[in-house]
Amino acid sequence: MCFLWMDNCNFSFSCLLICCCPTCNAMSICIMDTHIRKMAQLLDNDQFLEKVGVTTKSSLRGDHALWQDFTMSHVGPDNGLLVTHINKTQDLLRLQMKKIQSKKVQTTEEWLRNYSLESLQLTLEHLINEGNIILNSRDGVEEIEFTEDTVTDFESRLSEVIELYQQRIQWLLQDSRKVFGLIKGTKVGLVVDVSDMSYGRRLLDFQKDLLCLIDEQLCYKKQLYCLSFSTEISPLWESPKNINVHVLHEARQWIQQLEPGRGCNLLKALKHVLTMKELNSLVLIVGSCPDQSLEILSDYAQQCMVGRELQTHAVTYDCSNPASLAVLKNLAEAVRGRYHCYSSKGENFDSSDVHLLLQESQKAKNLLKNIKQTFRRRIHSSLISRIADVSTEFANTAPSNLLPKPPKHEGPLVIQTPCVLAKTSTDWLKTNGLKAKKLNLYQVLAPNAFSPVEEFVPILKKTVSSTLHEKAMMQFEWYDGTVKNIHVDLPVLYSYQKLLSKMVRIYEKRIDWLSVASRRIWGSVCERRVVILVDISVTNSMYIIHIQHSLRLLLEEQMSNKDYFNIIAFGSDIVPWQLELVPSQPENLQNAWRWVLNLQCKGSRNFMSALRRAVEVDFKDKDKHKSQGLYLLTTGIPDQETHTVSAYVAEVCRGFDLQLHVCLFSVMEDIDSDRILPARYANPTETAIAFKEIVQAANGRFHWFGEAGIFESDDITIIVSEMEKANNYSQKCAFLVESLKQRSMNQPVNPFVPEGDSNVLTKKEKRRPQKLPSPKPTALSLARMHKQ
Repeated sequence: MCFLWMDNCNFSFSCLLICCCPTCNAMSICIMDTHIRKMAQLLDNDQFLEKVGVTTKSSLRGDHALWQDFTMSHVGPDNGLLVTHINKTQDLLRLQMKKIQSKKVQTTEEWLRNYSLESLQLTLEHLINEGNIILNSRDGVEEIEFTEDTVTDFESRLSEVIELYQQRIQWLLQDSRKVFGLIKGTKVGLVVDVSDMSYGRRLLDFQKDLLCLIDEQLCYKKQLYCLSFSTEISPLWESPKNINVHVLHEARQWIQQLEPGRGCNLLKALKHVLTMKELNSLVLIVGSCPDQSLEILSDYAQQCMVGRELQTHAVTYDCSNPASLAVLKNLAEAVRGRYHCYSSKGENFDSSDVHLLLQESQKAKNLLKNIKQTFRRRIHSSLISRIADVSTEFANTAPSNLLPKPPKHEGPLVIQTPCVLAKTSTDWLKTNGLKAKKLNLYQVLAPNAFSPVEEFVPILKKTVSSTLHEKAMMQFEWYDGTVKNIHVDLPVLYSYQKLLSKMVRIYEKRIDWLSVASRRIWGSVCERRVVILVDISVTNSMYIIHIQHSLRLLLEEQMSNKDYFNIIAFGSDIVPWQLELVPSQPENLQNAWRWVLNLQCKGSRNFMSALRRAVEVDFKDKDKHKSQGLYLLTTGIPDQETHTVSAYVAEVCRGFDLQLHVCLFSVMEDIDSDRILPARYANPTETAIAFKEIVQAANGRFHWFGEAGIFESDDITIIVSEMEKANNYSQKCAFLVESLKQRSMNQPVNPFVPEGDSNVLTKKEKRRPQKLPSPKPTALSLARMHKQ
């Protein structure tokens, strides 16, 4: 007699098959992981399982038997599962699993509808409603009174809900949910990018994670559609399939057979999968930057999803390219979907579901902290607090204190020593540009370039012009507008184009380097003496964590090799960290970071006062030093007029080695009636134009970025310009070669003579004797006439 029992604890399933032998009282039991057993049975591929570190059937048959005897010391309740008929047991298990899945498969947004602080009535407003307003007999001030049990109970409930949020986060960070997030919907389209999956361990890890996704989440859906893409798309089926054992078997085999490709044509994949009207959920798993821009992808996806309920879940898998992260995240937001970013190294982790929970958890923690600080006055068994104090505490909790923070945000700096000397792209191109590498097209063609000559030849007594040898030379427009005769040396041009391709790859690496870490925010900090100007106006209240994190990255990655530095924060007032420049020692960097953590946003943007303070105090001896720079991090236009600021920086920087660089952080300013308005307002484009004018006057660099990535950077623009120049040179080389080919092809050829024998026949024709012309008819001479 056989009984089947399934343990669903923590959603890691194990099967126990118990056989009761009639000849003995013992029971044999075997425990085997269902996930491994399915893979072994359905794929029947032990080699693949051993590669990913899974014990196979053959290894289970080692020195011990598959079934082992033991005595059961405790048998739990049967829960209606220990029945005599195996089919009924399987039906009950299937029904129970569907109930569990329906309860657990909720996005955090759906889950918070029942478990948010507002839904659980755990906001400060709800607490105040439970108190009684009393009048202080001494000063006549209204106060609010709570019983001690009320506040204690409220604090206890807050602690419980914080623990509940932590449990939910831990659950979301387990198994396939950690890698791909929580998959919603019943009819799922799985779209997988294989363009960045190299052979080896990375591909095996990706396949293993996809198998876990199939076995842990997708196997409980109703329908499934699978498609992989790189430059081209490769669908597994023509249409979505109802999920059963055979469909799951095909999906697993498809995952095992995935091969890397080139290119990431996400648009083509979307065009194909969005034609599947049966789907109600779309999962995009991307590991590299899409070939198309965000505008093209989002516009197409939005148009296709109008009037259609299709839940989009975008996943970036083990991708460090910030452009890819930004494109996928913004694409998900554009179609009102969800986003999940996974990295095997633990970097750049991001998740829509986890972010909402962290934000709600932070609200609860701050509210709990403020309650303990506010209700201090105790009378008998009651807690008394002024209503004004409660309102003030509530105002202080919003909005910056409720913002989620990066991991170890308040911890000490992890200071790094830069391995390369920072240079502006202009200085870098002085040694790595095409001209510096002698790869300018005109430098390469110069030895074989000849100017047309027209001179008077005394012997001929006339002016003679040089002629063009059409078989080996081409006329080519020179950089100064003149025309030269070029001898086209094909091997030289071929080698030249290979060198151009190599330089373009170097430039691409430079752009990638400039687009990551602190350089994504600040660009490359090159000077030896640096002053950092930080905008902490009230409009930045929602972004103070971003600003602090940006400063942390800068202090960790680019400041340790400087000579001196200082930080000046400004709103309406000026708040310097130190009275003057201090050495860039590790101790000073740590002290500066602790000071940054205490910055509070208030006031407007009095940039001019901060600039004058830096120039007149920190750089008072600017004429005695070299390599001095001001770096401004701001989110909007200054209080002062642009022409006023430009005139001042032009005056103080002229004749000195001092530059002003601007890092513009583009944010969405959410201004309402309760917030202090800045002295001046401009949209992002107008702000960028104003700062470009200021930077140009200060001989500095302009860097414009946002949460979506880098919008504009002088350092990157000049590298892109060099890449375009290399591309232009390559096209001109191709034009020369193609023109030479066309000219050779246009020579007259006898259609009746094969190409290979044309020269031989021509030689034979030259050796063939020519026929003598027939004699001209003549009359008889006088001598012949006399003879006759």
